[in-house]
Amino acid sequence: MVDTNLFNELKERGLLYQCTDEEALKKMLESGEPITLYEGSDPTADSLHIGHCVPYCILRRFQKAGHKVLVLMGGATACIGDPSGKSDMRPMMTKEQIDKNIEKIKKTLSVFLDFDGENPAIIVNNADWFKNLNYIDFMREIGVHFNINKMLSNEIYANRISEGGLSLFELGYMPMQAYDFVHLNREYGCTLQYGGADQWGNIAAGVELARKLNYVNGTNVNLVGATNPLLLTPEGKKMGKTERGAIWIDKDKISAYDFYQGIYQTPDACVRMMFALFTDLPMKEIDELIKTDIVAAKKRLSYELTKFVRGEEDAKKAEEASNALFSGAGSLENAPTLKVNLPCQLVDVLFESGLVASKSDGRRMCQQGAVLINSRQENNFAYQITESDFVDGVCILRRGKKNFVKLEK
Repeated sequence: MVDTNLFNELKERGLLYQCTDEEALKKMLESGEPITLYEGSDPTADSLHIGHCVPYCILRRFQKAGHKVLVLMGGATACIGDPSGKSDMRPMMTKEQIDKNIEKIKKTLSVFLDFDGENPAIIVNNADWFKNLNYIDFMREIGVHFNINKMLSNEIYANRISEGGLSLFELGYMPMQAYDFVHLNREYGCTLQYGGADQWGNIAAGVELARKLNYVNGTNVNLVGATNPLLLTPEGKKMGKTERGAIWIDKDKISAYDFYQGIYQTPDACVRMMFALFTDLPMKEIDELIKTDIVAAKKRLSYELTKFVRGEEDAKKAEEASNALFSGAGSLENAPTLKVNLPCQLVDVLFESGLVASKSDGRRMCQQGAVLINSRQENNFAYQITESDFVDGVCILRRGKKNFVKLEK
């Protein structure tokens, strides 16, 4: 069963930015028939940060609506490197590095897409078809349809041209990416490519290449290209990194607390788009939440994204640790630290940490409700602190609003 409301959903949530033929896309998505679409990315790193995942959030919506999703890993195009927006040529990667990155990224993609079940997403690698292509045949069949003047006027090459360093090597990137679309149409019946707005030139080139091949081959292939808006800060920089570093998707690259805090640092102007992309909350509810209390909105966003990417348990623990800081504990980096052996009794730790003058004082503080473990009030002075109280190896013990200590195992 195909959800015929997907086009309206994409428009309402602001996820459709550019389209080579919006009316054709609307008809495709409202026809009740499943389509096949793809999004491509070059595996230039062994992990994805939150900014990389915008297209995968959109593919997720297509898959949930009943459409067939292809994820293209650019094992061949990564050997060149996308020149879009770059002032220098990307460093050349070895095929071994690329293959290793692809294997690691595949695991991350399961956060967004279902690779099992009745409608599994499929991962394809353009190295599988480019490695067998003859250079002369490719240039005669594909290269002949690319006008250099038109290519050089494209925005994706602007920075490299202004720096005076565009190479023939990089110029080959667009024909390769355009051919990907044609190949996936031939092999999988793929008729839609979705990608970030910075890929508009490459996406449109694939649609145009199909039109030219129709003329040459007497075919009637109609491809559609579409983009999502980029997730940009008010300064025009791509989202995905903060002062704390990249907001990685892989759990082994970032703690739940740092992931949560990284999302919380989202600029106010980007909160709506983050909600629209990464959650299924209705836009009316999102707009009302932002209008009423932007701080509460950012806390909700941080929790929802942490839950989506890392699971509910990590989200709850990260929220607890963060709430302790929001309540006045300040910065973890400057917090006094006490190492403990688990399990340990609360009143003993209160005394050993210096938060109370004596154990009897500690009992009294607990009974008065002045003691918090992370953001949870604990009245039982005999409470046993265990592994479950720690978030990524850290537990915040607080007495009152301003006195706190960071417990480490």
